[in-house]
Amino acid sequence: MAFDFKKEYKEFYLPKRTPELVSVPPMTFVAVRGEGDPNVEGGAYKEAVGVLYAIAYTIKMSKMGDHRIDGYYDFVVPPLEGFWWQPGVEGVDFANKATFHWIAAIRLPDFVTPEEFAWAQTEAARKKGLDTTAAELLTIDEGLCAQIMHLGPYDDEPATVAQRATVALLDAFVAEQGLANDMSDTAEGRHHHEIYLSDPRRTAPEKLKTVLRHPVRPRG
Repeated sequence: MAFDFKKEYKEFYLPKRTPELVSVPPMTFVAVRGEGDPNVEGGAYKEAVGVLYAIAYTIKMSKMGDHRIDGYYDFVVPPLEGFWWQPGVEGVDFANKATFHWIAAIRLPDFVTPEEFAWAQTEAARKKGLDTTAAELLTIDEGLCAQIMHLGPYDDEPATVAQRATVALLDAFVAEQGLANDMSDTAEGRHHHEIYLSDPRRTAPEKLKTVLRHPVRPRG
């Protein structure tokens, strides 16, 4: 049976709808950096997501070809994730998506070395006709975070209001724990993090599940 990160690491992918603290270890991702509104059709974010899935599935399906990856095991491609920030903004301004800077990412198994990543990057470009040069193998060490499950849409104005309410719950919990959000407004540092568990093409908007995660630090 294929290894499923969501099922094996439920503490990172299936939090409750009430806030909780979690210590997140370093994880390896295929990632693409960019900026701008993620909802623009044909925009940089949509293109980045296509590249991420192409590389992730190239690694997964390597078992069907001649290329052999040392330590390979079959796996379910994990969900899409996003790390978000806006220069000059404390926290996240969901209503002003055009100013977003982002890292779109999909988690990869630990057997993916830089050499195997380079092979998958080249192979995906050859097979899919994509420009994969912006993709990188990235390790992110989030450390102590607060997280919550957000249920509902995220692509329209009602979603903006709903997300603000969920984030408000998260922020209140962080303060109650004697902690503070530790999110940077630059590429360096820690960021607002979302994990998209549902396929919006197959799931009703009100049933979409998204993990919202904020890095935190001791207050003061």
